Amino acid sequence: MSAGSTAGRGRPKAALVLCASLVCAVLLGVGGCAGSGRDQRPTVVVTTNILGDLTRAVVGDEAEVAVLMRAGADPHSFGVSAPQAASIEQADLVVYNGLGLEENVLRHVEAAEEAGVPTVAVGEAVDPLAYASGETADTPDPHFWTDPVRVREAVGVIAARVTEHVRGVDRSAVEDNASAYRAEITELTAWMHRRFATIPPAQRQLVTNHHVFGYLAQRFGFRVVGAVVPSGTTLASPSASDLTSLATAIEKAGVKAIFADSSQPDRLAQVLKRESGVEVAVVPLFSESLTEEGRGAATYLEMMRANTLSISTGLTAG
Repeated sequence: MSAGSTAGRGRPKAALVLCASLVCAVLLGVGGCAGSGRDQRPTVVVTTNILGDLTRAVVGDEAEVAVLMRAGADPHSFGVSAPQAASIEQADLVVYNGLGLEENVLRHVEAAEEAGVPTVAVGEAVDPLAYASGETADTPDPHFWTDPVRVREAVGVIAARVTEHVRGVDRSAVEDNASAYRAEITELTAWMHRRFATIPPAQRQLVTNHHVFGYLAQRFGFRVVGAVVPSGTTLASPSASDLTSLATAIEKAGVKAIFADSSQPDRLAQVLKRESGVEVAVVPLFSESLTEEGRGAATYLEMMRANTLSISTGLTAG
């Protein structure tokens, strides 16, 4: 058989291969060839970095977890870029806090819901409290993460939504991850009880930059004397009369420390310290956000341990 006849039979085969390649290339532009969708890992988009840490602990290697809020940002004021907004609407699941926390992101979450993306408002699912005082009194308090018992419940909520809505995940792996992490939170809670027990009951009084530790106060037996910013959001500002009233309360209660968020300037807390007429320390806490690695609160567990030590020391020093 001649070389020319062999080549002649090969050309139709080559043409078919080329045609198939072109068809696949076209299909990739509109959604991919058969099998390409299965190779793409599912994505869980999370609004805040605290919830992001919980979600990563639950999901493990079963899906990609994309966290919108950078380390050290304020959940009340952070916004998202156009690509991040698009990622919310393309997610397999959106995990967000709710209860009014993510003030600049909620409209994107609502748009995703309208487009059929599964979402879960974790704060709404863990028996939220209402603010007890201030401008936001009687409205839902979104800062549930200061109570590790509710966070343990939140882990279960996230795990249930992941196994229900995220395609291709190993249900048993997600449930095992959640169980292991819930055990760590149980240990954390017991340790916090022991540390706070070293503070005399009469000294378990909190003054903070804004109303953020109501859940912790309820769980561990603290009294919230007040906040420099009498609101549940960092976007509000105190009036001169607010500062005067709080200074009077501090002096009457004999408060030893004012706790200010580490990611926010403590100028207002320092002003209140001067206004109060008594000697109080201004102690930084990690209240609204995790930090970068090596900055003291890179994970939820690290944040809670650091805050527990700071509160214990701040209220017993001197």
